[in-house]
Amino acid sequence: MKKLYLYFTLVFFSTLVAVAQKKSPIQVEYSDFADINQTEIPDALLLRGNVRVSHEGVVFTCNKAYYFQKENYIKAFGEVQMVQGDTLYLNSKYAEYNGEVKKAFATGNVIMRSPESTLVTDTINFDRNTQEAFYNTYGTITNRENTLKSKSGRYYANEKKFRFLTAVTITNPKYTIKSNHLDYYTNSGHSYLFGPSTITSKENYIYTEKGFYDTKKNLAYFKRKSYIKYKDRRIEGDSLYYDRNREFASATNNVKITDSINKGIIKGHYAEIFRNLKTEKDSMMITKRAVAITLVENDSMYVHGKKMLITGKPGERIVRAFNNVRFYKTDMSGKCDSIHSDQKTALTKLIKNPILWNYENQMTGDIMHLIGDKKTEKLDSLKVLNNAFIISKDTLSTGYNQVKGQNLYGKFSDNKLREVDIIKNTEVIYYMRNDQKELIGINKSVSSKINMILDKNTIETITNYNQVDGDIYPEAELPENARKLRGFIWRGDERIKSKDDIFPPEENELDAKIQAESNAEKAKEDKPLEPSKETLEYDKNKPKPKVK
Repeated sequence: MKKLYLYFTLVFFSTLVAVAQKKSPIQVEYSDFADINQTEIPDALLLRGNVRVSHEGVVFTCNKAYYFQKENYIKAFGEVQMVQGDTLYLNSKYAEYNGEVKKAFATGNVIMRSPESTLVTDTINFDRNTQEAFYNTYGTITNRENTLKSKSGRYYANEKKFRFLTAVTITNPKYTIKSNHLDYYTNSGHSYLFGPSTITSKENYIYTEKGFYDTKKNLAYFKRKSYIKYKDRRIEGDSLYYDRNREFASATNNVKITDSINKGIIKGHYAEIFRNLKTEKDSMMITKRAVAITLVENDSMYVHGKKMLITGKPGERIVRAFNNVRFYKTDMSGKCDSIHSDQKTALTKLIKNPILWNYENQMTGDIMHLIGDKKTEKLDSLKVLNNAFIISKDTLSTGYNQVKGQNLYGKFSDNKLREVDIIKNTEVIYYMRNDQKELIGINKSVSSKINMILDKNTIETITNYNQVDGDIYPEAELPENARKLRGFIWRGDERIKSKDDIFPPEENELDAKIQAESNAEKAKEDKPLEPSKETLEYDKNKPKPKVK
């Protein structure tokens, strides 16, 4: 009795498993003619005219079909259409569908439509289990904003996403995107780029190896080896943000902006750039260890400020630097609170508490201007207005050469300060030496004007003019307290002696931190960007569009 019970139990469960594993058959809903011809098509039901069959939510229509009932398989011919609800339409000249594995194959002028886009290709495969379609023949995808062309691709119906792993091109009226690895979401128009990719437009050229582009809103961000190139400027950084509608870009960490027209480079760790394509009056702000580097006669000028602004069209740029400005050039360096430099007038103003070092000569005054030659693009002259004061240390003693007056006017030759005139209420203390460098005496005098000829770090000649009053004193006859002019302040310990000295300690600390984070990020395995929450939830609370 127990054996009999066990037998019926096994039979019962075997029947349940068989029923559970058996796929539902393809249903023939309509056909003008139906026939069975074992000679022509063995084991198949031949359907002709207005054929309509269905299988678990998908409907096929065609002119002719072979239905292999045992295999649960159908071959469709002529004006074939497969419809899956209101989400997917697939048209072709020929198609096959396997009801057992729920996979379809279509070829011949294939058109696949979803509510957001249309794909045209020659051959396509569709897996209903995973809701994925893929093609290896050249295909063209179109929607309201863009046209995509690729050699092959895969479509994920549930995610409304195309993935391309070979050459793909997105063409938009405003730009063209090219990549070998791109995920494109048809509902949102979001594109995720990986590997060498370019975005080309009339305004600029963008390169990235990891990035995102919203083709509807024209917003983008780029993460790896990325740059934006305009006709006169190239912007790069660890991370870039771009708004095409406003022609606005921002860059974060290891920012470098190259000005090809003015032969200048600006660096920092954060920058914002606005472009006005009509007036060409651009503006740029850069901060976090900002530095402007300008090439001057095979020598570079480095200017640093907490914040830098560059505005105006090419050839008429205005550069402003704020808060604790420092600058360095091989033969010149200085400090002030802020700088205003006008490219059109070639005038650079050092504003508030300026100090300038030309070789070993320290210059101070209330107002300081550097004037350039617009033709030669070299330094032409220097103005120091009100309380002009020049100090240089005597090389063979503890004393200081000093010249002061109301105003100072200097003349440059080959970007080097060569001649200086100090006028009104001038005073001088000068250690005079012969050719053997022996001290002849100390010249202490006053006059209405002084002229100095400089040779690098030394005063070659010094000449007093008009109402000269003074004398040359032997060193022993001029006491120490008489060897410094009123207002004397030696600031040699503040002198900027290299391009690295222009940065304060806190900005160097920030740079070290950013470099460590940047190197750690580069050391990570390079992977495509994960889709954002906005991409994944784009269709939430939105009515579903209908396929026409």
